[in-house]
Amino acid sequence: MLKAASLFTNGAVLCRRKEIRVFGEADSGSAVTVTLTDRRGNLLAENECIAADGRFTALLKPQEAMTGCTLNISRGDECFTASDIAIGDVYLAGGQSNMELELQNAEGGAEVIREHDDPMLRYYYVNKYAFVSDEQRAAADNARWEAATPGNCKNLSAVAYFFAAKLRRLHPDVPVGIINCNWGGTSVTCWMPEETLRQTAEGARYLDEYARNGGNKPIEQFLAEEKTWQDEIRVWTERTETYRAAHPDAKTEEVDEACGLYPWHPPVGPGSPFRPAGLHETMTATVVPVTLTGLLFYQGEQDAGCTEHYDLLLEQLAAFWRAQFMDDRLPFLFVQLPMWIEFKPLWPTHWQEIRLAQAKARDFIRNSGMICMLDCGERGNIHPVDKKTPGERLAELALDVVYGEKAELCPRAKGKYTDGNRLTVILNAPVRAEREELLLEIAGEDGAFVKADAEINGNLLSLHADGVEYPVHARYAWVEYAAAPLFGLNGQPLEPFLL
Repeated sequence: MLKAASLFTNGAVLCRRKEIRVFGEADSGSAVTVTLTDRRGNLLAENECIAADGRFTALLKPQEAMTGCTLNISRGDECFTASDIAIGDVYLAGGQSNMELELQNAEGGAEVIREHDDPMLRYYYVNKYAFVSDEQRAAADNARWEAATPGNCKNLSAVAYFFAAKLRRLHPDVPVGIINCNWGGTSVTCWMPEETLRQTAEGARYLDEYARNGGNKPIEQFLAEEKTWQDEIRVWTERTETYRAAHPDAKTEEVDEACGLYPWHPPVGPGSPFRPAGLHETMTATVVPVTLTGLLFYQGEQDAGCTEHYDLLLEQLAAFWRAQFMDDRLPFLFVQLPMWIEFKPLWPTHWQEIRLAQAKARDFIRNSGMICMLDCGERGNIHPVDKKTPGERLAELALDVVYGEKAELCPRAKGKYTDGNRLTVILNAPVRAEREELLLEIAGEDGAFVKADAEINGNLLSLHADGVEYPVHARYAWVEYAAAPLFGLNGQPLEPFLL
């Protein structure tokens, strides 16, 4: 028996300049030979491995970017051949709904799908299944690479598409492959197995809390509850579509008022995609241990208000994925949450805390980076349709972290010092104010923050406020929703801070 993982079928993108891992299923003890040839049939790499536990993994030497290659995998008389293989940069795009939002639903997406023709930009869609089943295994076996040619890419992550498209413009001779692996509404804990989550107190808390809330109910009960919930969603969707058809200019707030809010109360249970430790086995594990250029991640919304230690969980995910993909310096690039609040908020968003936790994780995780999106949130819409901005900012970040090239990055605070009744914040780049309300605050040792008056001098913010005789703390953009006021000279927003 010989079966290559579906990642290694026609049109696949293999990672350049790193050891190439080719894997699949084979009878234990059998010898599997893998060869890679160029478009002229010249041998680029060859290796043999012995299958164990029903699986094989062959290692091929690093290659430079090219297209038109052929991959041959053989075991005795059995042979599998994949053509139109490209070698380039391969990124996994993970996270929840803002990474999941498909190109067909993004601003400008319809035109891109209709007109974009770039066979060197390709993607592999990891099918969404919440628990292991014959259907899930069949879907994993049948997944295939698609090229960004007219009519394709409808279900590709819009953020990942705009990221890849910019890299293709910047590095036109290098193919780019995206492994699309994400699910809306998921916590960061959904993407790690139980044994990994149990290694931290916070991960264990998520598991135990889910179990207490009914996570261990019989699968039959869960499926019945999920069907009821999905029926509610269908009714809501039909109602909103009917209303929008009759009121094409209606704003989101008006639609919510007329049709009610989206019925977001997913049932808990063993088949839920939102359970901790749920999706690694059914999704991420199906592409492990493919060789990657980097990891992209846009998530955090679901964990806002659920944890005070999101930074630890994010650090744990980065370490786990790096171990899974066998690269302890695999670049980890992620998106900081933007501004957001409901039109009629019922409770705090806690996104300020998540944003700072994300920055803290960035500072801890080596070879990582974070983009700021403070200027891109939408009031009342948790899913902004502008995905070009985060995608292209991630590409700029990749220039810096992955490729070591000059990039346009968001300015950030480096430190502070106090001189009498003034506190000066030191930034890593000059900024300018684009609005009067600067969202800057200071506090004394009592920690009571008040609005600060500010003088901007290049990369220095000099802050003071009446009644704060000796300020020792400063913060910026500690609000649920407001227009971002401070930007670098390159047009990138200043990252929020708490010092």
